Amino acid sequence: MTNIFKLINQIAIAEAQLSATQFLAPCVKGGRVRTQVAGMVYTFSPKPSKFEGWGIFQAVDEKTATVVEEADLPQIAEYLQHFPQVRLRLAHPLRGQTWLAYPVNEADMRQRLKVVKPIAVHLVTEGVTFEQIIARWNGQSCWFEEVDRRTDPAISETLQSAIKQLTPAEELHFKGITPEIRTVYELATRRIDGFAQPQQDEKRLRKALQMGGGELRQFHDRSDYWTVDWTTADGVRHTSAIAKNDLTVVSSGICLSGRDRDFDLQSLVGVMEQQEW
Repeated sequence: MTNIFKLINQIAIAEAQLSATQFLAPCVKGGRVRTQVAGMVYTFSPKPSKFEGWGIFQAVDEKTATVVEEADLPQIAEYLQHFPQVRLRLAHPLRGQTWLAYPVNEADMRQRLKVVKPIAVHLVTEGVTFEQIIARWNGQSCWFEEVDRRTDPAISETLQSAIKQLTPAEELHFKGITPEIRTVYELATRRIDGFAQPQQDEKRLRKALQMGGGELRQFHDRSDYWTVDWTTADGVRHTSAIAKNDLTVVSSGICLSGRDRDFDLQSLVGVMEQQEW
């Protein structure tokens, strides 16, 4: 019975303090905020409900807390210093100020957090895709602290250039690249519509030529068709225009008496070999 009365008394004290207490907390859009008063943990819906950022909150009741003002940088820094730092590289935005990021050092992350995986980082107020950042992990969520100024900016610039050129992750090669960097690049490219299309097109052309006994050298996109450079089995090079939809021959590169469209890329290999003979 003593313990029950003690608990009731503790709740009463906490509720009395709650109405007179302002607290600092991070809040994502559509999320809730949490604080601890007199040993009791309270979770509130923020008012306004669309607030996103670091705020000073005042409890209205046991379920709602209103934003008194936005927290300043010294207040945020003091709050974050209680949690361990993690170094991450930004992959892409998820929603609002929340980004997906990946550890800079997998071994360090595994040792400290016992798991290695892409992490959602909240309240990212600066930084762009592939930038390295410092964040804080509170045991449940990861909060942005600052851009990591000690890292080499050339890395993120190289990755941003590669993604514009639609460079596949497996073809990334530059000084300073790590498996973690390659992983964050893959995470970023998955969000881009059509990014993998050139690789898929190449596989399609290469397969058709291989089935006919030829080999792809390179190809160029010409809107409705490709200009395909390829070789027959004995190494003779050819350039042909190939329709995208069904790989039929638009122009073979030799005179086929107007019958180019009777062939597709696979059968064209045999036709070319006969011409060579």
